[in-house]
Amino acid sequence: MEKYGLIGYPLRHSFSIGYFNEKFKSEGINAEYVNFEIPSINNFMEVIEENPNLCGLNVTIPYKEQVIPFLDELDRDTAKIGAVNVIKIIRQPKGKVKLVGYNSDIIGFTQSIQPLLQPHHKKALILGTGGASKAVYHGLKNLGIESIFVSRTHKADGMLTYEELTPEIMAEYTVIVNSTPVGMFPKVDFCPNIPYELLTPNHLLYDLLYNPNVTLFMKKGEAQGAVVKNGLEMLLLQAFAAWEIWHK
Repeated sequence: MEKYGLIGYPLRHSFSIGYFNEKFKSEGINAEYVNFEIPSINNFMEVIEENPNLCGLNVTIPYKEQVIPFLDELDRDTAKIGAVNVIKIIRQPKGKVKLVGYNSDIIGFTQSIQPLLQPHHKKALILGTGGASKAVYHGLKNLGIESIFVSRTHKADGMLTYEELTPEIMAEYTVIVNSTPVGMFPKVDFCPNIPYELLTPNHLLYDLLYNPNVTLFMKKGEAQGAVVKNGLEMLLLQAFAAWEIWHK
């Protein structure tokens, strides 16, 4: 029986374990998906060595960047992003193992947002600077959209703070992606601190969150006539992409 799994710490509710085990059951696939809650990335190779039927892994917080030194290879987009959330495990002769890192977040995000983009969507604001924001940045770049990060404090040149979101910037940057956890259940009465009164029907607001289904960020965008979308489809698409990566 093939085995797949998720590494992270701590592992609370996992979308992946439910999704993949249901997929295996419904499609008659002889495989299982398990969670590997490891307290340190130094335990990573133990997972590989102690599970000889392990064919692939998903990676979540806090190991998306920490796992990279353990890998033999990164695909091109993943190397640019600097964060891995899918590992393909290739079993070679004489017990050797090759570990290849991918980022399916960029695939899921790109496929999800692309149908919503219009010719006037040329520039984007990415709210937040965490690992997910990097996948968003490179996904938008691949779609020909120029992006700038927005942070609560100046972290690097070329970033904006929320206080610097002027009417001119809001008019120019018509795609806004929330890659922060602000507004996620149970703190549903919160939202990123952007000037929502400056939004228009030309704006597209994409929230990587999917719980709740409609975040306050999205509600405030809708009130101004903006197009809005949550991250559920991205989550599903990145899971599809992970499965394809493991089997290509």
